[in-house]
Amino acid sequence: MGKLYLVPTPIGNLDDMTFRAIKVLKEVDLILAEDTRNSGKLLKHFEIATHMQSHHMHNEHKTVENIVKRLQAGENIALISDAGTPAISDPGFLLTRACVENGVEVECLPGATAFVPALVNSGLPNDKFVFEGFLPDKKGRQTRYLALAEETRTMILYVSPHKLVKTLAEFVQYFGADRQVSVSRELSKLHEETVRGTAEEVLKHFEAKPPKGEIVVIVGGKSVK
Repeated sequence: MGKLYLVPTPIGNLDDMTFRAIKVLKEVDLILAEDTRNSGKLLKHFEIATHMQSHHMHNEHKTVENIVKRLQAGENIALISDAGTPAISDPGFLLTRACVENGVEVECLPGATAFVPALVNSGLPNDKFVFEGFLPDKKGRQTRYLALAEETRTMILYVSPHKLVKTLAEFVQYFGADRQVSVSRELSKLHEETVRGTAEEVLKHFEAKPPKGEIVVIVGGKSVK
């Protein structure tokens, strides 16, 4: 019986790749990559010659069964996403669940995940928090906001740059203009930036300066009086 390794990759700065991650990727029989072109650059940089196969949200339903069979036959396989830890708003859950259900051992290596540094450097309470990932685009978005408006824990969201201003305006509408917000973008990269303040203040900042790059938004929970 083989083993599935979930291997985190850097969210920007290649120096964040761990020695253990490189070792595992060199030793496994196959690497499943969200985007083989993107991951190919990473593997080349670290001189990893292991064969790579595409595994993403559009084909994972069709490939999971075959991958599990290969693992059961004794192959060791690693799964990587474009950046960060697999299965955190990226492909990985379906394969992990299938492995667990079929008695295949799964090991997730520790490593980069964008929301952790964003949460820690936000200055907002991080003893209790809830990870929301990406909010629904249309259907269910308002319902989700109404539920989150009552959430007392710190909230973590992933937001694409072209939707950030709209999302911040929705924060003002549903959470109130004074709700504390922290927006981190381009974490670990050259132009890393964190903007903190009230929802209204952060909204005005990004209305004047349209954002670019990968974004993590941290929102303070509702005050309990």
